[in-house]
Amino acid sequence: MAGNAQGRTGQRGGIAVLWVLSVLIALGSYRFLVADLALVMEPMLHHLQDRPLALYLHIGVAPIALLLLPLQFSKHLRQARPGLHRWLGRLYGLVILVSGLAGFVLALTTEEGRFAAVGLALLSLAWLFTTARAILFALNRDFARHRAWMFRSAALTLAGVTLRLYLPVGLFTVGFEASYPLICWLCWVPNLLFAEWLLRRRPAGRWAQPA
Repeated sequence: MAGNAQGRTGQRGGIAVLWVLSVLIALGSYRFLVADLALVMEPMLHHLQDRPLALYLHIGVAPIALLLLPLQFSKHLRQARPGLHRWLGRLYGLVILVSGLAGFVLALTTEEGRFAAVGLALLSLAWLFTTARAILFALNRDFARHRAWMFRSAALTLAGVTLRLYLPVGLFTVGFEASYPLICWLCWVPNLLFAEWLLRRRPAGRWAQPA
């Protein structure tokens, strides 16, 4: 019993850290509003010449998805304010539609090589696909599958967190140019695999509870 309680406490602590990181990184992503883009997002500066609209849509809208995640996964909000949960879900879907399409356009024009471009493009497509599936299942009131696909979508949204955790490691080990193409895959593929592992090991009934 004590071991189970400690495990649940540790799990809650880990989730709390994850949500805090999501919020902090989302807010930090808006640093381009108060500082020159060349100083705070230099690797993305080339997009300003060719795809300025896609660039600002992506960096301006994507952080909202990170800010919404803790709210969407809040059991208290889901039970106490189901209407608000649904409206925030619609906003989450709209945010990913805009930032996912913009991210796909940026991926096709990245200067970091084809390997990086393919990784980022597949991330955008997977992000759009998993979120669309989650919304469709919610509309059909299939809440078990809705939750499962939202879990996958969240894993891809959290690529914004893992990417920023990997970047300084790559920068101070092998350098940005050598590490970035690999990070374009590492920031989301392990997330998605881990989410799939969690979904498969959790009893199906845990996902079937009404939302």
